[in-house]
Amino acid sequence: MNKSISTKTLQDLEFSTVLKHVTEYCISSLGREKVLNIEPINNKKYLFKELELVNEYASSFESENRVPNHIFDNITASIRRLAIENSFLETNDFLKIATTSLTVNELIKFFKKFKTQFPTFYELSQKIEFTTFIDDEIKNVIDISGEVKNNASPTLKQIRKDINNVRGKIGASFSSALSKSMASGYLDEIKETVIDNQRVLAVSAMHRKKVPGSLLGSSKSGNIVYIAPQATLSYSREYQNLIYDEKQEIIKILRYLSATIRPYVFLMEEYITFLIHTDVVGAKAKYAKEINAILPKISKEKKISFKNAYHPILWRKNKEQNLKTVSQSIELNDKQQIIVISGPNAGGKSITLKTIGLLQIMIQSGMLIPVDERSQTYIFDTVLTDIGDNQSIENQLSTYSYRLKNMRNFLRKCNENTLFLIDEFGTGSDPELGGALAEIFLEEFYYKKAFGIITTHYSNLKVLANELENVTNANMQFDERSLEPLYKLFIGQAGSSFTFEVAQKNGIPFSIINKAKKRVETEKIRLDKTISKLQKERNRLQKKSENLENQHTKGQIHLDNLQEKEQRIQDKLSGFQELYDQNQKMLTLGRKTNELLNKYFQTNNKKELNTNFNKWAAELKLKQVIKKPQVRKTKAQKQKAQIAEKKQQEIIKNVEKEVLEKVVQVRKEKKIEEAKIAKEKSLYVYQINDRVRIIDSNTIGTIDKIEKKSVTINYGVFTTKTSLIKIELVEKAKK
Repeated sequence: MNKSISTKTLQDLEFSTVLKHVTEYCISSLGREKVLNIEPINNKKYLFKELELVNEYASSFESENRVPNHIFDNITASIRRLAIENSFLETNDFLKIATTSLTVNELIKFFKKFKTQFPTFYELSQKIEFTTFIDDEIKNVIDISGEVKNNASPTLKQIRKDINNVRGKIGASFSSALSKSMASGYLDEIKETVIDNQRVLAVSAMHRKKVPGSLLGSSKSGNIVYIAPQATLSYSREYQNLIYDEKQEIIKILRYLSATIRPYVFLMEEYITFLIHTDVVGAKAKYAKEINAILPKISKEKKISFKNAYHPILWRKNKEQNLKTVSQSIELNDKQQIIVISGPNAGGKSITLKTIGLLQIMIQSGMLIPVDERSQTYIFDTVLTDIGDNQSIENQLSTYSYRLKNMRNFLRKCNENTLFLIDEFGTGSDPELGGALAEIFLEEFYYKKAFGIITTHYSNLKVLANELENVTNANMQFDERSLEPLYKLFIGQAGSSFTFEVAQKNGIPFSIINKAKKRVETEKIRLDKTISKLQKERNRLQKKSENLENQHTKGQIHLDNLQEKEQRIQDKLSGFQELYDQNQKMLTLGRKTNELLNKYFQTNNKKELNTNFNKWAAELKLKQVIKKPQVRKTKAQKQKAQIAEKKQQEIIKNVEKEVLEKVVQVRKEKKIEEAKIAKEKSLYVYQINDRVRIIDSNTIGTIDKIEKKSVTINYGVFTTKTSLIKIELVEKAKK
C-alpha cells in the first residue's frame, strides 16, 4: 500500500464515502470488510492488473457471458479448526466447504472457457489448483440436508438398521399397551402425548397404579399422569444406547473425513482469498456501472486530461434529489503544470478541486472513474491535499499554523511525480504577508515540476500565474446578470470575486457597499473591476462563439449529407453506364451471330459458316490484344529472373542449414539438462511425509512408509505401494 498518499489526503477527498457506496454491492461480509480497507496501490503492475480485472467484470454486463454466481460462506473459522490435528468439523461446516470448492471450480472453468474475454481473470484463476477431490469426498459422506449418509461406513449402516428395528418394536409395544389401557378405561380423553421425545400414555390419576410403567410427569391440574408403558422401557434403553453408538460412529466418520481433506487446507485458504478478491472486483464494477465509470487511458507521459468528469459523491446526491450535475473538463501537462482557480465563493472551485483529486485517488486504488472515454491520466507517487478548515483544537493550533505545518510537509514530499491540491491557498493570516508567503510556496512547487491545482482569492497569486510560463489562471463561470454560479471551469483567465455585486444581491445597502469600496485601495478596485468586465465580455463572446460553432456544425453536417448523396448518385450512374456498355456489347455479338446463322440457313454451307465464324473470332481477339497488349519478357529479363530465383533458393538452403545446426545444439543442451535433473532426482533421499506422485500420474500423495527400494504412498482414501524409481518429488516434507 502506498503510505505516501496519507490518511489525511483520503479524508480530505472523502474517499471513505466512496468505499461505503462500493460496499453496498458486496455479496459477503468479508468482501465488505476488504473494501472498507482499500487504499491506493503502490505497485503499478498490480494496480494495472486490478484495473483490468474491474474493467473485464464491468464489460461482462454488456455481453452474454456474465460472470457466474460467486456467493460464498465465511469458512475461515472452519479452515482454522480443520488445520488442528485430530480435530473434526460439523456436517454444516463441511457442506459450506464443499459449496466453496464447487463455486471456485465453476469460476476456474468459466474463465478458462472465455479466456479471450477475461484474460486477466483467466491468468488469476489458473494459479489455483482445479480439483473436485474436496467436493467429492464430502458429498460421498454427507447428503445435501447435512446428514451423514448410511453408507458412510458399514458400522453406521448396521446401527441405523438396528435403530429402525427397535423403533418398530417400541411402536408395536406401545400400541399394545395403549389398546389394553383403552379397553380397561384407564386413559384420559387425550389417550397419549409426547414427553422428552417419548410417547407416553395419558392415564387418569385414579388409575395410575393399575398401569405398569414409569411415571414421567403429570398435568397442571394433577388429573392426568403420564406413564411410559413397561413393555416399551426395555426397548427405549436399547434405543438410547443405539443413538449413542450412532453419534460416536458419526464423530469417527467426521474425524476421518477431516483427516482426508486436511492436506488441502492451504488450497481452501486460496479459495477464500480468490472469492473475496472476486467479490471486491465485482462490487467495484457494479459501482462503476451505477456512476457510468470507465477505465481511461493510463499514460506513461505525465499528463491528466479528464473530459466531462463528475464528482461521484455529488452525482449520487444530486441524482437522489433529481438535480443536474455539471461535468468538468480539465487538463494538466508540461505546458499547463499548475492551474490557479479564482472567482466568487459558492461558484464550484472546491468541488472542481475535489473532483480531480478523488478521481485520481480512485484510479490509483483500482477503481473505474466517471469520465469521457477520451480521457487519460498518469499514476503519481504522491497526492498531497490541503482542503477545508484544518484548525486543530487537539494540538492547540490555529488554522494558519496548521496550514503552515502542512506546507512544510508539502515542501518535503513535493517532486516531479506529485499531484498537489490546495483550497483557499494563503488564507488564515494577514492578506499581504500570507499572500507573499503563498507566492514563494507556489514558486517552490513550480520549480520542483509538481502538478497541481489551487483555489485562491489573492490577486498577487493571479498575477504570478500570468508571469510563470507553465502556470495558468482559471475561473468558475458566473452569470453576471443573475449572479448565479454556472459551475463551469474556464481556463485562461483569472476570475473576479464579485464581492460587492454578491453583497448587493444579498440585500446589503448600497451606502454601506459604497463606503467599503472607498476603503479598499483604488488599484485593487480597478483590477477587480477590469477582471469583472473582461469576464462579462468573455461570457458574451463565448455565447457568440458557441452559436457560430453550432451553425458551423449544422452546415458541415448538411454539406456532408449532400456529398454523400452526390457520391451515391455517381455510383449509380457508373453502374448504369457499365450495364449499358455490357448490353450494347451483347447486342452487337447477338446481331453478328444472327447474321452468320441466317446466311448458313440460306446457303446450307457449313464450311463457309466455320470460316466466317473463325475469322470473326480472330478479329475480336486481335482487338482485345491491341486494347490490352501482353508484355513479353526479353531473354535478358528471363536470365535476370532465373539468377534472382537461384539466389533466393541459396538463401533458403543456408537458413535451413543454420536452423538445423541450432536444433542439434538445443537437443544436446536439453539432453544434458535432462541428465542433470535425472541425476539430482536419483541422488535425492526420500523422507516420510514427502508429497510425491507416480511418474506420468497427476494424483499427489504423501509417503507413509519407506522400505529399501519400495515406498507406501497415502492418497487419503487409499494407499498404494510402488518402487522408488517410479515416483517423483512434488514437495519436501515440512520440518
